[in-house]
Amino acid sequence: MTAHALGLRSQPGDKLVHLAETVLVEAALLRITDARLFSSPMDAERAATLAQDIDLGERVDAFVARFVRLQDTLGDKLLPGVLAWLAEPVGPAIDSLVRAERLGWVESAAEWLAAWQLRNFMIHEYVRDMSVLANALHKGHLAVPLLEGTAKTSADLVLWETLNLPSTNPR
Repeated sequence: MTAHALGLRSQPGDKLVHLAETVLVEAALLRITDARLFSSPMDAERAATLAQDIDLGERVDAFVARFVRLQDTLGDKLLPGVLAWLAEPVGPAIDSLVRAERLGWVESAAEWLAAWQLRNFMIHEYVRDMSVLANALHKGHLAVPLLEGTAKTSADLVLWETLNLPSTNPR
């Protein structure tokens, strides 16, 4: 039985609190960029205009950068940090995601991994088939709520339950 299951846990360190606050900011910025980019449907025809439509190209770049940054901060830093703080085993990212799903912090580890695999297909300078790019961006758009949910849940564990700070989802 883990220390967390026994109700024994210390306060999170400053780094963990900072990471929790950071993912909430990153999630909010991703949500804003997502709303701007997907105010019109993303299809192959629209994706084909990226080289000429500088504003659209910059929105795609911002979306991809914020999507990837939130994934990295959550998957590589915050989730392992929360697991370690709660005395849960920490291993490779896939193991951390599966454990986070089991603990109810991640809605679906499989969907999370599928979103992770979109990264290289959303970089418009490298993708030549605009239908592949549009499809990847659309899937990224559909994954935003999953990333936001993970950000809110994991940040709540650190900010609300341990410090009694304002939370995005008080229980």
